[in-house]
Amino acid sequence: MRDVDADIVEQARRGDPVAWERIVTCHTKRIYNLCYRFLGRLDQAEDLTQEIFLKVFRNLESYRPESGQFLTWIMSVGRNLLIDHYRQTRNDRMTVSTEEDGEFNVLDTIPAPQDSPQSQLEREERALLLRKALNHLAPQLREAVVLRDLEELSYEEIGVILKVPEGTVKSRINRARIELTKHVQRLRTRSGGFSANAE
Repeated sequence: MRDVDADIVEQARRGDPVAWERIVTCHTKRIYNLCYRFLGRLDQAEDLTQEIFLKVFRNLESYRPESGQFLTWIMSVGRNLLIDHYRQTRNDRMTVSTEEDGEFNVLDTIPAPQDSPQSQLEREERALLLRKALNHLAPQLREAVVLRDLEELSYEEIGVILKVPEGTVKSRINRARIELTKHVQRLRTRSGGFSANAE
């Protein structure tokens, strides 16, 4: 769905439950996907999504339409909670070896309209690999590449969310892609290859 407009946000500020429901409906999928791609766990993504909307609700008064899109603002709120969560759970994360053939591409994890069963399996394994490889990145690199390659935000939007210049955004994304490729190659060496490609 498209971003909600300032009128809906204003109605929600005044306590209109229908307006608030529209905000949640419009943005739940995107916020959940951000959480899941950053954390790699369904239960944590669900919990963090709820926390983000709770914080959004409590801070609606601080949103200023003249400062940018509501989507950018809500993604900033989400980003801050994700970073806090990352710092709190830093020691709990584990890595799992999987494998990826050839050069790593985030877009390879997105299903095609008519995938064969083998292609679907390979995409699922690449998606798993992506989540594990992302866990190896520094938080500032991970958030930049997730917002760009998975959430498909513009460099300008990412700069607003991360509160850094556009050039810094591009630099972080480039560094993240390089690091992801290195981690993918390392994981591939450990695992020995897709079972589906054993022939």
